[in-house]
Amino acid sequence: MPQMPPPAVQPEPISADPPHRTDRTLLTQSWLDLAFLHWAVDPADVAPLLPAGTVPDTLDGVTYVGLVAFRMHRVGWFRLPGLPYLGTFPETNVRLYSVDAHGRRGVVFRSLDASRLIPVAVGRWAFRLPYVWSRMSVRNDGSTVTYSSSRRWPGPRGARSAISVDVGERVEEPTALEHFLTARWGMHSSFLGRPLYLPNTHPRWPLHRARLLDLDETLLAAAGLGQPLGAPVSVLYSPGVPVRFGGPPGRPVAVSVPRPRGGHGHEQGHEG
Repeated sequence: MPQMPPPAVQPEPISADPPHRTDRTLLTQSWLDLAFLHWAVDPADVAPLLPAGTVPDTLDGVTYVGLVAFRMHRVGWFRLPGLPYLGTFPETNVRLYSVDAHGRRGVVFRSLDASRLIPVAVGRWAFRLPYVWSRMSVRNDGSTVTYSSSRRWPGPRGARSAISVDVGERVEEPTALEHFLTARWGMHSSFLGRPLYLPNTHPRWPLHRARLLDLDETLLAAAGLGQPLGAPVSVLYSPGVPVRFGGPPGRPVAVSVPRPRGGHGHEQGHEG
């Protein structure tokens, strides 16, 4: 098995709270009614899928693939009010876990399915993110939340996901793994051939245990994760948090180690 090169410095500590401030607000939004599904994978298997300047972030020698379905709510630029229609839509992400040469932990998006065409086009053009336009819905029925997605453009057309979870008790003391999978304070990507890091801040996640009732998806394979991953090792739910994204940091500093709720009893579907 090939050995992964370590980051240039010790990664920042895993923290339930943001390790940095976001002084310049680039984007505001809320993430609501989230289902977090995760699979453990060998870091060597996903390393080729990460942008230059990053390596897989690991916990006890293992990294993870995440399938995260949720409702994006009122995306806004800078400190302007969020958009009620164009900025509100279901979204489903396939993401990996990364750390860069400055020790900053983050996520790398392999795909972002969303149901609004204009935000998809902006995300692809302005941020070079792999947004795709899909038919999607999020339905709440008591403690059951169901997410559906069917890809439209640019493809592969027909890539889909159908997720249903039963929301359980509140997680009072999240484990180190649950913090590792959910408390991610930045996004790694590349822009015009150069590494890009966008930090974010938000309150602590209100997490709930969740039981997976149904999963039928081809998004992981479409994102380059072709091997069968089996049942997810972690299934969580959160009613959500408000989020702020800052602009790219000017001079990164090396790091050394030292609640809104989504509603129920409704359905939201968008066709763009």
